[in-house]
Amino acid sequence: MKSSELLSQIALGEDSTRQFKSNVTNVDSLASEMAAFANSEGGILYIGVADNGTTPGLSHEDVARINQIIGNAASQHVRSPLIVRTENIPIRKGRVVIVLGVPKGMDKPYFDKNGVIWIKCGADKRRVNSKEELRSLFQFSDQFRADELPTQAGIDKLDAVRLREFLRTEYKQDLPENKAVRLQLVKKMNLASDSGALNLAGVLLFSKRPEWIKPSFIVKAVAFPGTAITDSTYTDSEDFSGTLPALFENAMAFVRRNLHKVQAGQSVNSMGKPEIPLTVFEELLVNALLHRDYLIEAPIRLLVFTDRIEIISPGSLPNNLTVEKIRAGNSIIRNPILVSYAAKGLLPYHGIGSGIKRALENWPDIEFSDARETGIFTATVAREEAKLPGKTSGKTSGKTSGKTSGKTSGKTPGKTLSAIRQDNKITIPDLAALIGVTERSVERNIQKLQAEGRLRRVGSAKGGHWEPIEESEA
Repeated sequence: MKSSELLSQIALGEDSTRQFKSNVTNVDSLASEMAAFANSEGGILYIGVADNGTTPGLSHEDVARINQIIGNAASQHVRSPLIVRTENIPIRKGRVVIVLGVPKGMDKPYFDKNGVIWIKCGADKRRVNSKEELRSLFQFSDQFRADELPTQAGIDKLDAVRLREFLRTEYKQDLPENKAVRLQLVKKMNLASDSGALNLAGVLLFSKRPEWIKPSFIVKAVAFPGTAITDSTYTDSEDFSGTLPALFENAMAFVRRNLHKVQAGQSVNSMGKPEIPLTVFEELLVNALLHRDYLIEAPIRLLVFTDRIEIISPGSLPNNLTVEKIRAGNSIIRNPILVSYAAKGLLPYHGIGSGIKRALENWPDIEFSDARETGIFTATVAREEAKLPGKTSGKTSGKTSGKTSGKTSGKTPGKTLSAIRQDNKITIPDLAALIGVTERSVERNIQKLQAEGRLRRVGSAKGGHWEPIEESEA
């Protein structure tokens, strides 16, 4: 790192990945900072930098002393030991700043010498105080999974009819009448703990009333008349409870009744096709039910707006997963028992990593948000405004000018064509911002216009321009 790069980083100030220390004298204090970084997303300590961003720096004697403290803290005062990286950056004659990099830990949770678990909280650190936070750290290190945690329900809470049907369909065997034999079978099926209590998977898949045992694990669905959440105005609302298959079926029914039907050249008397393929929501809802974080006591939320549909799941993406990785088909199983039973036909599950890709193939206008600070993962499915009630398709908007055809005005392709008539060198990002849709939606509509012979590209992608094709020419 060059001195100029160091100063530019310091100018950004402290946050959850950057910490300033003018000096280090206490090995235990430094160890707690390292543990907090390792238990979070990793980070960098700038030693020789004051809290206000000034750089008093360190002498060569300080550097030798502090490097000894760093080695002792990382190897002896943090459990498990950490491998850290240091770099000495000269800032002026005789003065140095130590850049200490602490990686995101792969053996969480990390303790200090006193057995305290620290995590980052903004620019500061704090102790882990709740069982939920502690469980999340253990879950990260694969020491247990949420779906295998025992509950307070015994096997008497099982729905015998549902379990019997599953056994006959999947294994061609009957449910034992003897309670002791039945308990042993349920344990072998990984649905109960050694103590005889149903684990979370057993409750969510085969209990009579899962919401009586785990009341937070439901789906709350609301449809709003506009594009924002309102406190009291909604067009449809329902809370769904029951087993995971029941949650899936009821949530899908809610989506179906709130999607608009498009005739798309069919007979007037036909039912019409949903504005968005139902397979999109099948994949996203199964993903939410199977891969949400069940250590967080909160429901899945299904919100329908006039311009989008949001599926909000408790829990950010696990481990090192990112939105880019899941779009590419990468996946990590957070709840392996639930996934294994879904694969046996309890849910329309098609394999690890394939659901998100399949949804995008059927409907590219899906955005994903992974809010790690709040622990929420959101899938947002964009809707075509032209297909919604109250939208006209035969009149040109007053905001646009030119010879817009009545076949296109009011729809996104028509708005795209109108904007291109006003500026034939407009970029796709500018089109998206102007029209108020995603860039993917603009790209798809441009492809549609080109396929219909109403738009062509002249010249290269960078130096060329768009050329609308008038009806007479077409």
